[in-house]
Amino acid sequence: MNLILKAARIIDTKNPWHNKIVDIKISNGIIEKIASNIENTEGFEEIKRDNLHVSQGWFDTSVSLGEPGFEDRETITNGLQVAAKSGFTAIALQPNSFPILDNQSQINFVKQKANGFATELFPLGALTQKSEGNDLAELFDMKNAGAIAFGDYNKSLDNANLLKISLQYTQDFDGLVIAFSQDNTIKGKGMVHEGIVSTMLGLKGIPSLAEELIIARNLFILEYTGGKLHIPTISSAKSVALIKEAKAKGLQVTCSVAVHNLILTDKEIEGFDTRYKVLPPLRTEEDKKALITGILDNTIDCITSDHNPIDIENKKMEFDKAKYGTIGLESVFGTLQTILPTEIIVEKLVSGRTIFDQETASIIEGQKANITLFNPEGESTFTEGNILSKSKNSAFLGTKTKGKVYGIYNQKKIVLA
Repeated sequence: MNLILKAARIIDTKNPWHNKIVDIKISNGIIEKIASNIENTEGFEEIKRDNLHVSQGWFDTSVSLGEPGFEDRETITNGLQVAAKSGFTAIALQPNSFPILDNQSQINFVKQKANGFATELFPLGALTQKSEGNDLAELFDMKNAGAIAFGDYNKSLDNANLLKISLQYTQDFDGLVIAFSQDNTIKGKGMVHEGIVSTMLGLKGIPSLAEELIIARNLFILEYTGGKLHIPTISSAKSVALIKEAKAKGLQVTCSVAVHNLILTDKEIEGFDTRYKVLPPLRTEEDKKALITGILDNTIDCITSDHNPIDIENKKMEFDKAKYGTIGLESVFGTLQTILPTEIIVEKLVSGRTIFDQETASIIEGQKANITLFNPEGESTFTEGNILSKSKNSAFLGTKTKGKVYGIYNQKKIVLA
């Protein structure tokens, strides 16, 4: 599709056009021209929106979709459409489907299902067979099939030696290991953050220590083995400090934080609403502030929705029986706008491409057009009417938001919300 984006303000601090209002001419998927005004002499479609801002296409590093096996929660087709209308030109698909994405054929299956969409799907392969934590999966074969990293979604590897071996083995092909961090013996039957709120409600708690112990262990292993390690969805102040120290040592470690851990705290669970049952759990105001500081000082590399659709039968039930997880693609930008500057948000939604060794396309002439369109102004409230996913388990219902996503241009396709 050939088009001209009219009067668009480019947000990209490393771009010479940063913060300038320009027209952007796109021909056959390539940015042909950027100028203050471009005359439409060739009959190109023109895209005009109020206060239009554009940036490099956003990349969500942790998205669960369900398919194969849990299509009632979400399908790849609808999930990619939701991602596009939420501003994401690419997502990393978690392997927690049924069957688990732990071999070459499963990676090929999800990639084929994602062909032809504006939003690109990059599969994450399971680190261990069936994500059971016993034996390594077919990592090299999955890498050749298109898996961009390896990890067991929301499952911590109890076997420290297996993590050591995986970090050593993946160095042969420059692989990235993802290590969710939680000491399961300390977690026990805990469901929410261990603190004043959990005690008051009589709910078993998950102390921050459960996360921090495993992060410390994994960082020691990384220091011993070398290799590349990504620690997803950290949630505590001490976790931020541990990773900051490891980076200062020169270790190849990156980390992410989920939007809900930046926006919400454990006070939300006072009503026993299972929409707020997530893993890692919502923690304290102090933890939230430390995570935001970690974003601002670049200790935390990227922000993820950690989008995880759960069907109503497994979510709207007793708190101790409900599954962990919240959807989040639709609410990422609007909620982040209430706590962070737009430039920082864009940076942290784009930086996952570098972590996962994916192509970055700056908005300059001659580059492939991979662009997110949005307006950072305007306040509203996130309601069920804003949910595009098949599942409705959003922790953000009733949350104040700022700004609006207009859509994306990628893969020679425009998708508008």
